[in-house]
Amino acid sequence: MAEENRTSKPYILTLPYPSQGHINPLLHLSKRLASKGAKTTLATTVFIAKSFTVCPATNSLVQFDTISDGFDDGGFSQAESIESYLSHLQAAGSKSLAELIQRHKRSGHPIDCIVYDAFLPWALNVAKAFGLRCAAFFTQPCAVNYIYYLAYNGVLVVPGDSSSLMKIPGMPEMVVSDMPSFIAVSGSYSAYFELVLNQFCNVEKADAILVNSFQQLEPQVIDIMSGIYPTLTIGPTIPSKYLDKQVSGDDDYGLNLFSASDPNICADWLSTKPKGSVIYVSFGSMAVLGEEQMYEIAFALKSLDCYFLWVVRECEQPKLPSNFANDTSSKGLLVSWCPQLEVLASEAVGCFFTHCGWNSTVEALSLGVVMVGMPQWTDQPTNAKLVEDFWKVGKRVKVDENGVVGREEIEFCIKEVMERKDLKKNALKCRELAKEAVCEGGSSDRNIDQFISKISSAV
Repeated sequence: MAEENRTSKPYILTLPYPSQGHINPLLHLSKRLASKGAKTTLATTVFIAKSFTVCPATNSLVQFDTISDGFDDGGFSQAESIESYLSHLQAAGSKSLAELIQRHKRSGHPIDCIVYDAFLPWALNVAKAFGLRCAAFFTQPCAVNYIYYLAYNGVLVVPGDSSSLMKIPGMPEMVVSDMPSFIAVSGSYSAYFELVLNQFCNVEKADAILVNSFQQLEPQVIDIMSGIYPTLTIGPTIPSKYLDKQVSGDDDYGLNLFSASDPNICADWLSTKPKGSVIYVSFGSMAVLGEEQMYEIAFALKSLDCYFLWVVRECEQPKLPSNFANDTSSKGLLVSWCPQLEVLASEAVGCFFTHCGWNSTVEALSLGVVMVGMPQWTDQPTNAKLVEDFWKVGKRVKVDENGVVGREEIEFCIKEVMERKDLKKNALKCRELAKEAVCEGGSSDRNIDQFISKISSAV
């Protein structure tokens, strides 16, 4: 904007890490910021921008722009390795972000603030080089952020005995297997471990720390982190339709890099099932299960006296038992993708069998759905621990000596969460707390107002 036309509301650019699980939370935050008068633009990579369409309601709230990750034609799949992709993302991303900032300034619409995914600390350096305000956005819960903070600063003590209890302030007692996988399995995915630790390499220069959680969900550890950095919880970042209904037209999940041939098939199928009778099974967009594990899940679902809706990506379908879909057609529905929030919001769903990725976990918490957790890697083991022992809204399956979860264990855990009224009561309480947080005057709503006010004071 030309200087004489500027308003008190800031122009905010949001910059997610280029994966669906990171893009959508920042997109929903962008909608919240826009609903409060801030002009917002979300910048994805060129390749991802080619891979999705945005619904009209989203377009009416948020603008879109692009940066480069160095692989404009294929994204991550073009890179030789994780290390290569992250290196190119930093180099090309820094250059193209600077060009984007300059382009907006020349057009008379200068950016005032960048909200960047904490996985992209180089974005903070670019923002500060242009004298912009900036905020780090952490997509994972405060508990996980605090564990990584302790590891980054070299003060996280991991016992050699896997059964020894770890006492971390603000959290339930844990053992090594409850830690994020990069810590529990030393040397695993070293590039990603460096990525999560480097979230803290320059974060003290940020004007604010925004976290996709809410005060009532993990109050002790949030208070601890707030004593270290200017932390504001602004979650849960899911469409307003499912919580407070304050953001007009915000009923779209966001960006889906996967799609179904018939997007209505899940809703139509669920509408024919009794209340609380369906097990919803999904392990996210990245988990790769072995054939033996797929068999165990399949036989457990076949044996249980429940309906099931199972999301099995096309690349995973050959691992299913022969004729499984036909043999279970009277009780089960297999799909390659589904609108997860719509499914979780259905009264027919009785529990969620999940990998406990944070987006899936916070969505289930926000919609009052009990969970059976089968974590795979990264933050998922810690999230599953919190689900079972902190929020008490589900159970975590036990893995056998071969690293597989057997059908009997799966059946036992699903039956227990479907039958236990205390777990459902706790889940419904979490749902009410989530609503309170984002409703007008709630903790997350106030924090978003505070953030906009802080940024506006510098405009």
